[in-house]
Amino acid sequence: MNPGRKTKMKSSEIKRILKKYHGLFQALKNYDNTREMPFHRKRLDITLSVKTINKLKEIKKKTGKFISQIIEEKI
Repeated sequence: MNPGRKTKMKSSEIKRILKKYHGLFQALKNYDNTREMPFHRKRLDITLSVKTINKLKEIKKKTGKFISQIIEEKI
């Protein structure tokens, strides 16, 4: 492929890319509207029961994910 030459993409290829990276395109659209980066993280201090903390640790051990990531996925 010649880097200086423009080529047209097929409609099916465009749709495939839009579907594959839908979340990223939504984040960019949101940034255009709000100028807020959706990837920034903020610290939050919360109080949880020992039972909940132990359950989160158990899920963390099984999945290898960070506890914050587990919470974000559930919300």
